[in-house]
Amino acid sequence: MIPSAILGRYARSLADVVFEENLEPDVTGDLKTYSEIFQAVPDLLDAFHTPAVPREVKERLLGEVMAKYPVNRVTANFLHILLRHNRIRYFQPIFESYQKQVNERKGVLSATITTAAPLSQQDAARLGEKLAGITGKSVSMEFQTDPELMGGVIVRMGSTIYDGSIRTQLAEVRRQLGEK
Repeated sequence: MIPSAILGRYARSLADVVFEENLEPDVTGDLKTYSEIFQAVPDLLDAFHTPAVPREVKERLLGEVMAKYPVNRVTANFLHILLRHNRIRYFQPIFESYQKQVNERKGVLSATITTAAPLSQQDAARLGEKLAGITGKSVSMEFQTDPELMGGVIVRMGSTIYDGSIRTQLAEVRRQLGEK
């Protein structure tokens, strides 16, 4: 596995360029599209990675994909650089690092919200407002469900975890009862 410092360098360099040229929304949208493509068709990344496929064929394949799913010139150049340096197989972690860079520069915190059942749009909006009030920053939320929580919510923002799940509360009650 390649060190995360190297992947972070690619992400940081791309973020530098997109903010310098005021292309962040376009490039981020392009990268999200390609993240979905690579997740939907993992064989595509395998083809880009395998030494059995000549570089010219890989370049042509990437060109064909970009013809079908057009991207900004900066995104196109970035994808070609990843391909030429045999880093395109690390697209997802580079993209995640890029998103963190973008969010930091925009003053946005990323939060992973885990609930027992999906939240309504109203509840999600209220939670977003509460988190923004607590942190003083805008919060980008990613939602997950875990039926084992039974109820409540777990919020992860960076290294901070707020655990208000019923599962944890029951475990605490069990622990306290065991002490008595």
